[in-house]
Amino acid sequence: MNIENFSDLLRVARAQPLPQRLLFVFVDAVLANDANAQQRAGFEAGHGGSLVPIMSVEKSPDGLSSFEALVLQAAQFGYPWRLVFCAAMSGSSQSVPGGKEVDGALKTMVENIKRGEIAGYLALDRQGLSVALK
Repeated sequence: MNIENFSDLLRVARAQPLPQRLLFVFVDAVLANDANAQQRAGFEAGHGGSLVPIMSVEKSPDGLSSFEALVLQAAQFGYPWRLVFCAAMSGSSQSVPGGKEVDGALKTMVENIKRGEIAGYLALDRQGLSVALK
C-alpha cells in the first residue's frame, strides 16, 4: 500500500474492515547549540536537526474532512511544527480503540520519535504530502 498524502491515509483508514483511530504527533526540528557552520547552513536549507515532539492527538478517520482541517485544529494551540507523524490503530469488530490504549500508543510514538525510531510511521509535511526522512 502506497500512501503519498493525507487523502490517501484517510481513504485507506476508512476502507479497513475494523474501526480505526488515527494517531498524530506534530514535531519541529531544532539544531544543536554546538552545530558547525556546515550543519547550520544545511539546517537553514531545511536539512538536518533533531526532531522534537510538540503535540499529539488522536482522531477518527470519519471525523477528519481534510488535512487543512487538521492543520486548523493544530493551529489553535499556537505551536510551530514542521512535520506530523501518523499511525493507525485497529479496533475489534465490537469496539473502536480508545482511552488507555490510545494514550499508551501516543506516548510510545512520542518516545520513539525522540529516539529517532520513525521507520514505522508516515511523515507528512505542512502540505499533507508524504516525506521520506533519512
